[in-house]
Amino acid sequence: MTKGWKTRTKLVHQGIRRSQYGEMAEAIFLTQGFAYPDAESAEARFVQAGADEFIYARYGNPTTRMFEERIAGLEGTEDAFATASGMAAVNGALVSGLKAGDHVVSARALFGSCLYILEDVLGRFGVNVTFVDGEDLEQWKAAVKPETKLVFFESMSNPTLQLVDIKSVAEIAHAVGALVVVDNVFATPIFSRAVEQGADVVIYSTTKHIDGQGRALGGVICGTREHIRKVVEPYMKHTGGSMSPMTAWMHLHGLATLDLRCRAMADGALKIAKALESHDKISKVIYPGLESHPQHALAMEQLGVGGTLVAFEVKGGKDAAFRFLNALEIACISNNLGDAKTIATHPATTTHQRLPQDQKDALGISPGLIRFSVGIEDADDLVADLMQALEEV
Repeated sequence: MTKGWKTRTKLVHQGIRRSQYGEMAEAIFLTQGFAYPDAESAEARFVQAGADEFIYARYGNPTTRMFEERIAGLEGTEDAFATASGMAAVNGALVSGLKAGDHVVSARALFGSCLYILEDVLGRFGVNVTFVDGEDLEQWKAAVKPETKLVFFESMSNPTLQLVDIKSVAEIAHAVGALVVVDNVFATPIFSRAVEQGADVVIYSTTKHIDGQGRALGGVICGTREHIRKVVEPYMKHTGGSMSPMTAWMHLHGLATLDLRCRAMADGALKIAKALESHDKISKVIYPGLESHPQHALAMEQLGVGGTLVAFEVKGGKDAAFRFLNALEIACISNNLGDAKTIATHPATTTHQRLPQDQKDALGISPGLIRFSVGIEDADDLVADLMQALEEV
């Protein structure tokens, strides 16, 4: 039925389920369990639940299932499993398919909580992890071995917007039969072509662009039906990382405007990056949509845009960065991203505060670095806000 639908149509209609009342808005099924007409039906469902049959909310729910089918249709995968948070998705995607003695290769430029799972959690249970510079294909080639089970990376890193060549890394990984798991949150499902480029499993923190209103934590793991239902689902449903029906309902409504919001954000981000590029109080602007960015060609090939975030360094270090942040009138100081409201973050003292200084230095997280998540406000107003705030530096 959905074959040939364009993105915005899928975002409104994919996976719709209506009750006997024919409601227009997706229904919220706020129930933890489900009743059966008889004991035989209960037995049969526990043996093999049908496509539209449910057992327990930790295993699945009609509202959550609508969200899973809609995001899978958007991403271009056969199936998806919705999780309680973005980190639940990362944990589930990694841990569900690994065991002691397995080998993982990961890009080094990762969000701190992702590093914790790879270094502490997987290490504690006997999984061997090798870290590489995600931009360097020679390092990937050297690190991926015949025994490598999985490779993991952020397609665009947090917070310095470093891109990984998905197609090339996937070719390296698939040559030894390794699974390619991509955290794609900065790319967004609107601009992503990760599956087409070779990703086997794609993860999103739905807290970000998909919700887009700063309302709820969520995550999702997208992949083949066999992988999602035979590898991911057993782990997630038994460890309790499932998404709540209320969150799924909010995310369904977030998806309806996702394409419109992401395109407006990316247009605004490019305008802001260009305005900052020649400012005398900015030492560096990091935005893959700029032709001056060293990975501009790769960004255009993988995404077609530079994304919804801009990173830049304010001259004068932490003190200057704080003066700038405190002078902002429209942009909010927060640690989220992908929101309809523009958000400014100082990674060195917030999201990446706990990283050792040598790791911050290696990742380019300087005291003057600002991560700027562009919202849907008028781009000219945002530029004016940035310019007046820079006067305080």
